[in-house]
Amino acid sequence: EGMTTDTDTMASKEVQELVSRFVRPFDLKATPLLRVGLVDLGGSGTEQEPQHVLMLDMHHIVSDGVSMGVLTEEFVRLYDGEELPPLRIQYKDYAVWQQSEAHQEWMQRQEAYWLDTFRGELPVLDVPTDFARPAVRSTAGDIVVFGLEREVSERLKELAAHTGSTLYMVLLAAYTALLHQYSGQEDIVVGTPIAGRPHADLEPILGMFVGTLALRNYPTAEHTFRSYVEEVKVRALQAYEHQDYPFEELVEKLNVKRDMSRHPLFDTMFTLQTTEEGELQLADLSFRPYGLEQTPAKFDLTLEAREEEAGIQFGLQYATALYQRETVERMTRHFIRLAEAVAANPDAKLGELELITTEETEQILKVFNDPNAHSVRGTLQGLSLSERFEAQAKNHPGRIAVVSGDIALTYAELNEQANRLARVLRTKGVEADQPVGVLLERSADILVSILGVLKAGGAYVPMDTMYPQERIDYMLQDSGATVVITSRVANLSLS
Repeated sequence: EGMTTDTDTMASKEVQELVSRFVRPFDLKATPLLRVGLVDLGGSGTEQEPQHVLMLDMHHIVSDGVSMGVLTEEFVRLYDGEELPPLRIQYKDYAVWQQSEAHQEWMQRQEAYWLDTFRGELPVLDVPTDFARPAVRSTAGDIVVFGLEREVSERLKELAAHTGSTLYMVLLAAYTALLHQYSGQEDIVVGTPIAGRPHADLEPILGMFVGTLALRNYPTAEHTFRSYVEEVKVRALQAYEHQDYPFEELVEKLNVKRDMSRHPLFDTMFTLQTTEEGELQLADLSFRPYGLEQTPAKFDLTLEAREEEAGIQFGLQYATALYQRETVERMTRHFIRLAEAVAANPDAKLGELELITTEETEQILKVFNDPNAHSVRGTLQGLSLSERFEAQAKNHPGRIAVVSGDIALTYAELNEQANRLARVLRTKGVEADQPVGVLLERSADILVSILGVLKAGGAYVPMDTMYPQERIDYMLQDSGATVVITSRVANLSLS
């Protein structure tokens, strides 16, 4: 019989519900841990070919992604009348080897590498979210699909060749560079799955071999993308050399604080798919994977990449409890801009990459061209700038608002410092629309000062510390500022 998938039929609500009901929890105390079902969709005796849905539900403890490929290949070969050669070893042989004394000694040597890699304070990725993180992590998710142009994809592959790295390493560097831009952090851990089949005899075995690597990288604004790829390559190769060490044991050894709202060590994954899941065709049988509508999100963000002829294709999976789709779509546009920029100029510094799209620039200019946008008394969506900041600080008090060198302030801390400064400014006589000079080195204090002035009702006058004294004096005289914030936020000078 033919086994095909017609788009209209397969998308029917009834079939979706049937497949969803078929997937249900297993009892680990009882066999089997594999369920198979067949749905007859009809079509026999009509112009359409007979159609079926073959359903396989497997517990993850006995299977992984490679296992599904093995199962599919062997199913096709058996259906075509072939005989499969007997396996040289079974999964139980692999399990015995894992417990052997020689393997345990090797694990101890690997452990030393991972404990050294994760020494010191462990970073927690702080990418801004749309919603407050729930106390218990939700698995509800969705995915945004996007791609790179073929020319950009080819240039990234050329960069991989020139740096002696791989496309995976280049894309991981690009992804962590994007996370650096979003979080301001220079210590980022991203998880990645590994096949966990180091020997050829393990390749045809069904079972759970896949493991997890936690890759720790250090993107900075001063890195060129090329030099950063070189660093990512070295760290990735070292991790691959020590990939046998179980991630679960690493978490235990590090004594990571358990948090029901997060995964231990990292909140985001990156994968580069190399297996093909396209349609398979035999003499009298064709079939392709059936796409479930459910998209569970195991992590905050998971970027999946796949090489295709038209260019590298991606899916950015996200937790809907944390992000709105619009936010993730914007993130994908920024990733595309970053990839295009480093493909065109790999020697550009990460801190100089411009990710804002043309459309976003137009939106920003529209706001700034609004005559009321700069005024404390003007409103944005009915609220002043300081009022909107207050609302943000109330909704996300623990989120990082500004990073400057080793200083990182949350929205709550920034709001508190700005309020304290506003009270001091009022005692100095600052009233509505009164100019206040801001003469500070580039630091978080500048943002505290601007917000403090706005909260006090004044208007800030920014001045560069590199200006000659004559120009500063002229700006103070011309603006009428009688109060100047200098050196540190707590120190005010009267001109």
